[in-house]
Amino acid sequence: MPDAMPSTDPVPAKPQPLLVAAARGACPQCGAPTLFAGPVRFASSCHGCGLDYGQFNVGDGPAAFLTLIVGAVMVALALTLELKVHPPLWLHVVLWTPLTVVAVMACLRVAKGVLLTLEYRNKAREGRLTGQDQEP
Repeated sequence: MPDAMPSTDPVPAKPQPLLVAAARGACPQCGAPTLFAGPVRFASSCHGCGLDYGQFNVGDGPAAFLTLIVGAVMVALALTLELKVHPPLWLHVVLWTPLTVVAVMACLRVAKGVLLTLEYRNKAREGRLTGQDQEP
């Protein structure tokens, strides 16, 4: 019996847990860590399997929600520190400003990765009405 020819199609990776894959920046198709080109900017495509990330529409929704959520957590932590320790104002500025920026960027990276991975796994596409002509 002749040997079987290897397939040239990319072998889909075993799906990782959603948050782990998003935190690693894993491609939803092959699992390679190629999702991001910068701290929170998507790459144009996967260098491993060629999946075009431009076809997904994550949008800016996660940024607004995460900024509000992380901001609320940081304000609560800052108030707790102020009421318990009473540090000088300069210490609040030096502590909370970089911590807030890092927290928002880290959470934003994970949130954008989660949304893109969910779009891929669920084959989410733009909604279309069936059986109706386009608007005039």
